[in-house]
Amino acid sequence: MTGPTPRRALLAVALAAAAAATVPGGRAAAAGATPPALPDPAGAGEAEAAAAASGAARTVDNRFWYSYAHWRAGTHRGTAALAGARPGLVIESPAGRTEYTDPHTAKKGTWEYAVWTSPVHRSGVPGTEAIASWNAHTPAGTWIQIELRATYADGATTPWYVMGRWASGDGDIRRTSVDGQTDGSTTVWTDTLAVDAPAKANGVRIAHWQLRLTLHRKPGAAHGPTVWLAGAMVSDVPDRFTVPASVPSRTAHELKVPRYSQEVHKGRYPQYDNGGEAWCSPTSSQMAIEYWGRKPAAGDLAWVDSRYPDPQVCHAARSTYDSAYKGCGNWPFNAAYAATYTDLAGVVTRLRSLADLEALVRSGIPVITSQSFRTEELTGAGYGTAGHLMIVVGFTAAGDVVANDPNSPDDTAVRRVYKRREWENAWLRTKRHNSAGKVTSGSGGVCYLYAPARPSVVQLAALRAVGVL
Repeated sequence: MTGPTPRRALLAVALAAAAAATVPGGRAAAAGATPPALPDPAGAGEAEAAAAASGAARTVDNRFWYSYAHWRAGTHRGTAALAGARPGLVIESPAGRTEYTDPHTAKKGTWEYAVWTSPVHRSGVPGTEAIASWNAHTPAGTWIQIELRATYADGATTPWYVMGRWASGDGDIRRTSVDGQTDGSTTVWTDTLAVDAPAKANGVRIAHWQLRLTLHRKPGAAHGPTVWLAGAMVSDVPDRFTVPASVPSRTAHELKVPRYSQEVHKGRYPQYDNGGEAWCSPTSSQMAIEYWGRKPAAGDLAWVDSRYPDPQVCHAARSTYDSAYKGCGNWPFNAAYAATYTDLAGVVTRLRSLADLEALVRSGIPVITSQSFRTEELTGAGYGTAGHLMIVVGFTAAGDVVANDPNSPDDTAVRRVYKRREWENAWLRTKRHNSAGKVTSGSGGVCYLYAPARPSVVQLAALRAVGVL
């Protein structure tokens, strides 16, 4: 996502229901049992071997709650764990009432609420950034607030930072991030909690963190929200203008992912991020969602002008729009939108290498990536960008990247083949020079991962191999 303030954001997708029973530690295993060995998909073993051989320090730590045991842990104030095929967190008995005045509509309402606070998680890396992800069902008359609190290495603790106020629709509240949150050491930039001076010697680092979820519903309502997955990832990726080249598998593989152009929607519904020309994130999300066989219902599209093709892209833009950011590129909002479809899960993360990404694609999981580059840095793109989302759907026998790039004149032109080395560097670097020669930030391997809440054994193995599970 391209933000008004330079930043790097990370997202990860821990896929719910990785096993029928899990322990609060987050690994797929029955309590007291040894996790079953999962067969490696093609490429997953190579990804693990390459990481071990490199001796590189760990740079990303993911922690998600999604099982019945996970939801029973933590502190409940009116919430309860819901058992079933897809466990969740629900309101059992409201803890109280609160008033909320929507800053974007001035609409004031009274809400019942209940609160769940996660156990404290010790980060596996001394983090400079953190980003929350969540998957939830919010029927009309409900919404959720997601907060994150970090503890620094010296024991000091941040305030509870609001990482999002979210509902799948926009009839009750406007989906929003919250600007202006800082304690002088860390700051929230739309969807990312970032250390203010990460390069400073012996500077602040995130050592521990926890989440707080507040579930809201109209007073007296019989039903409230259901949260299926919530968590965060913390990272400390070193600054770099170039990254080591990965070794391709040399095996051609391409997934059949629908192709949608954002440019087809140029000028349409400008109230959502100035129209389709800025819709790279929701357009990429919609392609991935439909790859998994999900689509919005006809009723969900009734508001879209019947003359417009691909109305589901317009729906995706509206469903991911962040009223504070004034754009459709809030990364956890995109992952949360994907998870509104039946039995889909989604999060955002950062991967170590293009070999990791290739392992996921070869297991059947397309990957939505964020990258920035000058026109001359990515052969065949025909444009430069400070931040753009596309979906990687395959690799050629030579290892070049096959991507559905929504920045294309029409749907038929969406499929692109990009040179592996150029694309890899544009995606994984954290520093670059823009067209004016100024040093700006790069995404450092940011991606969205969407997959079924109960992925296949091969997909689970690939997700584990690249560090997501």
